Parts: sequence; C-alpha cells; structure tokens
Amino acid sequence: MLLFDSISPLTHSGKLTSPVLLSSLFQRPLRCAVLGAGFAGLSVAWHLLKQSPMDLRLHIDLYDEVGVGGGASGVSGGLLHPYSPKEQAVSSEELDSETGQFGHDFGGFIVRRRGILRPATNMKTLNVLNDNAQSCLASCKIEIIDKDAAQKLVPHIHVPSNLAFYMPEAVNVNSLRYLKALFLACQNLAKELSASGFGRKKLCLLKKSVCELRELEGEYDAVIICLGAKADLLPELAGRLPLRSCRGVILHLQLPDNMGEDYPDHGPSILSDAWLAIQGNHSLYVGSTWEWKSRNSSPNVSSDEASNALQELLPKASAVYPGITGWTLAGARAGLRAMPPLTPHGSLPLLGCVNNLLSENLKCKYWLLGGLGSRGLFYHGWLGKLTAEAVISCNEQIIPSELTSWKNKR
Repeated sequence: MLLFDSISPLTHSGKLTSPVLLSSLFQRPLRCAVLGAGFAGLSVAWHLLKQSPMDLRLHIDLYDEVGVGGGASGVSGGLLHPYSPKEQAVSSEELDSETGQFGHDFGGFIVRRRGILRPATNMKTLNVLNDNAQSCLASCKIEIIDKDAAQKLVPHIHVPSNLAFYMPEAVNVNSLRYLKALFLACQNLAKELSASGFGRKKLCLLKKSVCELRELEGEYDAVIICLGAKADLLPELAGRLPLRSCRGVILHLQLPDNMGEDYPDHGPSILSDAWLAIQGNHSLYVGSTWEWKSRNSSPNVSSDEASNALQELLPKASAVYPGITGWTLAGARAGLRAMPPLTPHGSLPLLGCVNNLLSENLKCKYWLLGGLGSRGLFYHGWLGKLTAEAVISCNEQIIPSELTSWKNKR
C-alpha cells in the first residue's frame, strides 16, 4: 500500500494536484505499472521516463510473464513503412518523425534491409498507392517504376501491370532485437536521469503475469494496459473491448546451397498478398496467415500448422517472386494480434482511461493502449508518447478524440 494513497496525484477527487508538487512534499515516487513488454508497453515506459518532469520521482514496473518481446511484437515481420494498400497514407508530422528514427541501419543489427518493393497486382492497389505516391511523406518517398526497373532490383520478379511502387527509405527491422534494444535504452535513460541529481527514476522488469487488475489496486497511481489480444483475458475487461483477435503464422525459408539463384545483396523486401522480409541472400521470412477469432497466443507452431501455412502462403509469394518455390521451410513462429474495430476513419487503435469500464471508487487510474494490430512497429512511438503524456498530466483530452471514441459506442 502506498503512503498518502488517499491524495494520489492521479486520483485526487478534488482539484488535480501536480505530481511534481506531491513528490517534493511527501518524498514519494509516482508509481506506474505497465502491463506488457512489447511495442506498446516499452514505448509507454520510454515516454514516461522522457516526458516526466526532471524532479519527479518515478517508479515504473514493467510486467510481462515471458519477458521483452515474448508476445506478438517479438515475432513481427518488421516491415516498416507508413502506407497501406487499403487506405491513404498516414500524414501526421509526428508519425513522419517516427519513421525517420530509422535513418541509420545500426550496423545491420536492427535494420536488416533497406527498401520495400510492391508490385501493383490489381487496380484498387494501383490507384491507392498511386495516390500515396503523389502525397508521400518526406521520410519515406515512393518511386513509381516499371517492370524493367523492378527486375533490376529483384531479378525475375513478376510485375503483372508493368508498374511497381518502390520505397527506398522503408526498412526491414529485426523486431526482437529492436525491442531488446529499446528496453536497454529505457534502463539507461532511468540511470542517466537518476544520476542527474534530480528526481530518481526506476524501471523494473517483472516476469510475472497479472491475472486480475484488482491485484494492483492500491499499489500504483497508474496502470497502463498494453497486453494486445491478452487484454481481453483480464476479467475486468473481458467482452468490453471491441478487439478482434487474429493469429498469424510467419514462415522462415532458406535457399539450399547450390540451389537456385541467390537473392540479390541489396534487393528490397517485397509486399504483396504475402510479404517477404529479406534477411540475407539465403534467408527470408514470409507472412502472414490470418486465423480470425483464435485465442492461441503461443509463439510455437506445430508441424501441421506450419504445413498449412506453407500451402497458403507459398502460392501468394510465388505469384510475385517465382524463385521462392526453390526455397525450403526452416522454421515457423506465430503471434496473436489484437485487431481494432473498423471505423469511418479506418482501423484505429484504442486509447484512453478505462476506469469507467471498471468498478467505482478506484484509487488508481487505469489506461489502455491496444488494438495496434499488424501496425504496432509503425504506431508504437507516437501512441506511446500520447499515452504517457495523458498519464502524467491525468488528462485524456491530450489524446485525439478519434482514438478514444470507441468508449462512447459501447
């Protein structure tokens, strides 16, 4: 139980009191629990450290029973770009700056490959991506190229409409390495801020699951739920979140020695009905399957599930890159995505304070960052910053109303 919990800066029933003032008066830290150590959870932890006042004592407990990147985030394909074949590009300056954070390749440790190529396989995709190309972001330009230019990048690639879209600044990120590096950066930032002589910052990773939110009541000023599809497993939120679960299998394929043509040294990754995330001349990932309403969050893939995924994905991949038929299955992994609901604005993540969904007389503020779906790598920086700012200021209005409107439709 926290000392002075009756006047917690995030739950005081009267006029909101500054966390900085309370921390200095009572010498108590602001305690936050972040549930989930994937893209969303680590981004929130990073921005809580970055956005909190220098003299605020802050203690963050990061809960994840598996550890950093143990869920769907850690098995992400890692293709980072701001465009969609179904809708217009995200044009926010904030998101533009987020994609620019990968301007360096970190010696190949985090960024595997640079460049993504998408052949236009139908008129709808062609029209949407053509519109995107006309208003592309400065950090990720789109070049419209013909079949000959595409085949110079990837020999023998199939370009059915003689038109392809090339994003030279887009990147293929090793998601698990990135997540581990982000956690290390959070630890280092906490140490640096503490050493500055101002408010002490502390970050702890707790490898344990939280089965019920009430386990945390009274221990924290704020709890931020970043559990992806597992958020719906919390009894307090079960059936109350408009999330759609979807299991996706990603296959690891390798090219046997002296079999077929090597993938080119600087050849881009490929987007189509199936995507190809190139890892090297003889190694790539292909994905992903979509098993809707699945509750299976295990990253392990049985031989039957892998075989079925191969039968589904190989024809899609070979339709644009015929050479993949000579590659062999080397492994498979899976993740359970939390897909957001469809809205007039598109498929938008879910953010905001969820105390109104829980019981009354709570001493803690509970927040949700969920529904990132298959776009967690792209969205997590911006959404983590918004959430952290809302938590620290206890002001949900910082978050764009489009991302909190889901609560009004229950």
